[in-house]
Amino acid sequence: MVDAHRTFVIVGGGLAGAKAAETLRAEGFTGRVILIGDERDHPYERPPLSKGYLSGKEERDSVFVHEPAWYAQADVELHLGQTVVAVDRDAKSVRLGDGTVLHYDKLLLATGAEPRRLDIPGTELAGVHHLRRLAHADRLRRALTALGRDNGQLLIAGAGWIGLEVASAARGYGAEVMIVEPEATPLQRVIGPELGQMFTELHREHGVRFHFGARLTEITGQDGMVLAARTDDGDEHPAHAVLAAIGAAPRTTLAETAGLAMADREHGGGVAVDASLRTSDPDIYAAGDVAAAHHPLLGSRLRVEHWANALNGGPAAARAMLGKEVSYDRIPYFFSDQYDLGLEYSGWAPPGSYDAVVLRGDAGKRQFIAFWTKDRRVIAGMNVNVWDVTDPIQQLIRSGAPVDPDALADPSVPLTSLNS
Repeated sequence: MVDAHRTFVIVGGGLAGAKAAETLRAEGFTGRVILIGDERDHPYERPPLSKGYLSGKEERDSVFVHEPAWYAQADVELHLGQTVVAVDRDAKSVRLGDGTVLHYDKLLLATGAEPRRLDIPGTELAGVHHLRRLAHADRLRRALTALGRDNGQLLIAGAGWIGLEVASAARGYGAEVMIVEPEATPLQRVIGPELGQMFTELHREHGVRFHFGARLTEITGQDGMVLAARTDDGDEHPAHAVLAAIGAAPRTTLAETAGLAMADREHGGGVAVDASLRTSDPDIYAAGDVAAAHHPLLGSRLRVEHWANALNGGPAAARAMLGKEVSYDRIPYFFSDQYDLGLEYSGWAPPGSYDAVVLRGDAGKRQFIAFWTKDRRVIAGMNVNVWDVTDPIQQLIRSGAPVDPDALADPSVPLTSLNS
């Protein structure tokens, strides 16, 4: 039986919001739980959009967080296809696009992020894609199927995780793929140049062409359809479809308009929250892609755009909303699948934050672990086609203890022994 005297509102129908609602009920909350999402689909997980679902290996229904019937069974009130246009902090209410006003006792912002757009001529042409939502993946999957059937050309702007995973999926359909990337290697701003070259070689072996050191300046077409794309070095590349994979920006408009504190750009922007995921308003919390949380272990504010952060951050925020002690100190984690390469990455090591990369295993066979170290301490690790090592890698990061680089590189030395 729902107690209508307390109402918790969740804005954002993604993984973080859905897991927060699930946790509220699991923790015994008996008040109203209202979940508002601006998409008509039920809450879903995003990794399949560039992996299993996009490649055709998984069915559409596999992406959803819960069965549709779960929400009614759990007494979670769903408002799908609705946009929250304003938060009134004094009245403790949110106003929807259709004029509906909902009161809250506690509010969770899980509004996520949106794809960055190419600011060049030609983006209005049919055949220009972004990938962030299920509807985007539906459209792109149809396009890749057609490109593969017709030997068509896909041009991808950006060699980050989304760009590389879509390239892998596109080659699986038989489409021709060109990636335009301003840096010298893929993923250079994420994992640094030391390992970026491995991804260049992997994709080239599968027929992907790269154009490094360049940016798109124009997409050209005929009769409203994409025909080619030009780069700032004067080259022109034929294309039947273009994917903008140049990153994502946190969806902060609602929080900013409400006057909540924001994180600065060097910390990724987003809504500033403390270690309990509380914003500058004690009754408003934020989780997932939009939240820039103070990380008690790493001693810095981070905004993490990965599945695990939504999976774990939503429940952490829910517990904090219930008044429980929360210190959200999860090690950042993500995974990627490209062709026959699978990897997991734990930690936080942007370029400039580390002084060495230590390899354990056979990099030539793409079966190894890479460790990013600072002052002989492991700050991040990436296991490539090596499995069941995430826990010891995260323990190395969490311990902060100096590690002998030779022992770290030696596969005969158990990782667990390095934590002692």
